[in-house]
Amino acid sequence: MTRPMDRPIRWFSVLALSLAILAAFATALAVLGYRLDWWGFGGAMGGLRWALILALGGLLTGLTTLLVSFFKRHTAGMASGLVATLLALVVAWPMIDGIIKARSLPPIHDISTDLDKPPAFEAVLPLRKDATNSPEYPGVEVADQQRQAWPELGPLITGQPPATAFDLALEAAARMGWKIVSVDPQQGRIEAVDTTFWFGFRDDVVIRIRPDNGGSRIDTRSKSRIGRSDLGANAARIQRFQARLDSLLSD
Repeated sequence: MTRPMDRPIRWFSVLALSLAILAAFATALAVLGYRLDWWGFGGAMGGLRWALILALGGLLTGLTTLLVSFFKRHTAGMASGLVATLLALVVAWPMIDGIIKARSLPPIHDISTDLDKPPAFEAVLPLRKDATNSPEYPGVEVADQQRQAWPELGPLITGQPPATAFDLALEAAARMGWKIVSVDPQQGRIEAVDTTFWFGFRDDVVIRIRPDNGGSRIDTRSKSRIGRSDLGANAARIQRFQARLDSLLSD
């Protein structure tokens, strides 16, 4: 028969679960409020900071409950502490991971496979009227930071003629789930918008296809509309796009 919990274990158990549940609620509220335009980017980030504090509190008290219950052999206390710890960890880990990325990656939000002449945005400019980040390429300093962080990132070179490369690039962009804004085969330009899953951030993409030694050179640029650091999202987006396009070019 399971013994009833001691008062301290019961108190820590309730506190741990409460903090973990509040952290999950604060995270959901921060995301939902931003997507529904209840508050802006700053308000959403502030909500996540509070959620992280609550989650860390739930993690600490959950582990305390788990350890004390283990030594006192309280099965119910161990179960409660484990649930609180796991819930708090699920809430806290994405934010902790974001902090780690922010410290390890340069604080940039504009990535291009051509750092000498990045493709320019044109068709998406009207959609960026509320963006806090300028559509212009930031310059040499950002280019140098990108080279250090992602030295492998560069244009996609193929032996396919530009017309074929253009069609396949358009297909790859559509398969990525991007909203295609502009298609210009004559200029070899495709512009699109990618919306992130959780917060619904809208990032802009421009693809440029040019002739290159009998084949084609495909350059891609991805830029966030808001935020100083993208936590590597734009580079990852280009890499996923290039992998998908390379697969189509190889078929």
